[in-house]
Amino acid sequence: MYADRETGRSLGEMLVEENLISSQQLDSALELQRQQGGRLSDILINQGLVKAEELATVLSIQLNMPLIDLKRHMVQPNALRLIPEDMARKYTLIPLDVINDSLVVVMADPEDIRIIEDIKAQAKMRVEVALGVRSDIERAIDLNYGSSAEIKKQMDQFAPATREAVVATSFAAKTPVAETLDLLIAQAVKDRASDIHIEPQEDRLRIRYRIDGILHDRFNFPVTTHAQLVSRVKILAEMDIAEQRQPQDGQFSIKLGSPGSREVDIRAATMETPYGERVTLRILDKSLAIFTLSELGFQPDILKKYKALLKSPLGMILVSGPTGSGKTTTLYASINQLDRNELNIMTIEDPIEYRFMDINQGQVNPKAGITFAGGLRSIMRHDPDVIMVGEIRDTDTATTAVQAALTGHLVLSSIHANDAVGALFRLMDIGVEPSLISSTLTAVVAQRMVRCICNNCRTPYQPSVEEQAAYFEELGQQPTQLQKGAGCNLCVDTGYRGRTGLFELLVTSDEIRKMLRHRGHRASAGEVKEQALKEGMMTMKQDGMLKVKEGITSVSEVLRCVFSIG
Repeated sequence: MYADRETGRSLGEMLVEENLISSQQLDSALELQRQQGGRLSDILINQGLVKAEELATVLSIQLNMPLIDLKRHMVQPNALRLIPEDMARKYTLIPLDVINDSLVVVMADPEDIRIIEDIKAQAKMRVEVALGVRSDIERAIDLNYGSSAEIKKQMDQFAPATREAVVATSFAAKTPVAETLDLLIAQAVKDRASDIHIEPQEDRLRIRYRIDGILHDRFNFPVTTHAQLVSRVKILAEMDIAEQRQPQDGQFSIKLGSPGSREVDIRAATMETPYGERVTLRILDKSLAIFTLSELGFQPDILKKYKALLKSPLGMILVSGPTGSGKTTTLYASINQLDRNELNIMTIEDPIEYRFMDINQGQVNPKAGITFAGGLRSIMRHDPDVIMVGEIRDTDTATTAVQAALTGHLVLSSIHANDAVGALFRLMDIGVEPSLISSTLTAVVAQRMVRCICNNCRTPYQPSVEEQAAYFEELGQQPTQLQKGAGCNLCVDTGYRGRTGLFELLVTSDEIRKMLRHRGHRASAGEVKEQALKEGMMTMKQDGMLKVKEGITSVSEVLRCVFSIG
C-alpha cells in the first residue's frame, strides 16, 4: 500500500482524513485485499466507495507528484512516437510531451520502477513521471494512437500495383489492403465520423473524415495504394471493378472488432477525377444514428406541437433543408414515434439507410423502373396509414404525394428548401397547385445541424461586438457572458463535440391557407413568413441563439449554419 513520503501515512489513512471514506469502509477494503490480493485503490473504486478522480488527487498529494488532467492536455506527436501502442496499453500509460530532453509520461501506477526502466530503454532518454486517472489514460490511448500505426504497418505490405496484383489482393479477405480499409472504417467510427473521403492527388492519396459536419485531414497514403483501395471498395460494394470512368454506387457491411461485435453499414460512391477515381464512404452506424425526437434538439414547446401533428390521420408534413442538415434523421425519428402495431407504415427511399422492425420499407430502383412516384403509387395499393417518401424532387412525385395526403393518408417527406416558407414555394415551383398545397400541407419543419460546445473544455468568455449584435437581433437582449470550447483532447482541439438541430416549425393555419389560395393577389414568401411569425413561429436563427443562451452552441456556429437565411 502506498505511503506518504514525508509523514508515512498510508493512502487509506489519507482518504479517511479527507472524509472520502470511513474507517469501517477502509477496514472492510483492507480485509478484502488480504483475501483476494490486488491494489487497495482498485478495490475502493470497484466497490464505489471513492471516485477515481478523488483517489488520484489524494494519491498525487501523497506521492508529491503532479496529477495530469488528460482531458485538457494535448498529447504531443513527438512524444507519442517514442512509445509503441502495445506498450502504452500493457502498462496503462501515455507519453505526453518531451521537455528539456526528458519524456513526460502519465501513468496509472507511477511507483512501478520496473515499468519506468522499460520506458527509459524504449525511449532512450530520461523519463519524468506524472499521475493520471486510469480511465482517462485508456481514453487518451484510444484517441491518440488510433489505428495509425497498424494502418502504416499494413500499407508497408501492399503488393506491387500491377493490374493482376490489384485484382488478386482486392478479392482476398485477409490482405494488407483489406485490413487497411477495415482499419480506416474502424477509426472513422471511433472518431464519430459520418463520411470517409478517399481522394487521389498528384503526389499522395488524401484521406479525410467528416466529423460533426466538418472535414478533417486524417491520413496521407502513397499514390501506389490508391488502385488497390478503390478496387477493394468496389468488390465489397458489388460495383464493376473494370469501370473507372462512369460514377458508381453501392453498399456493404463490415463487422468491427471481435466476433459478435456491432455491424456497420457503408454506402459507397465513386467518381472519376484527373488523378483517378475518388471514393466517398457514408458510414451508417445503427448504434448512433437512430435518435428519438426528444434527442434531436427541438425546443420543448415546439416538440410538443410537432408530436401532436404526427397524430394526424391525414395530410402532409415536410422536412426541409440542404443536404447534410439531418432531414432523414428527423423523418426516421418521426416514424419511430408512431404506433407500429396499429398503423401500416410504408416507405419509399433512395437508398434505405436504416432498417426498422415492423415498418415496410421500399427502395428506389431505376433499373427496375421503380421511382419515388412509381413506388408511391405501388404503396397506395397496400392499404397504408402512414407513408414516408424519402424526397420530393420532381412534379410527378410531388403530385402523387399530394394525392396520397388528399385521400386519407399521413405523408411524411423531405424537400430541398432554405427555410419553412421556402418549402411552400418550392412545391409551387415544381408544379403543385397552391390550392392543393393549402388543402394537404399540415406543417413544414426546416432545420440545420450545429456543433455543440465540448463539455470538457467549455469556458466563459466575453462576446465580441458583432456577436452581441447578432444575439440581440434575434432575442432582443444583450448577452452577458457566453460559453465557448477552449480545445482539448476529447474534441481534437476544435472546441466542439457532437451536434444538435436548429428547427423552425411552420403550421399551415387557416390564414396561411387563405393567403396561398387567394387568386387575385397570391401572397409572397415574405408575407407568408410575416404571418407565420405573427402566429408564433420561431425561426432557426432564434432557436440557435436560444441554444447559445443555454450554452449548447456558439454564436459563430449558428451564423455559420444559418447565415444565408433571411
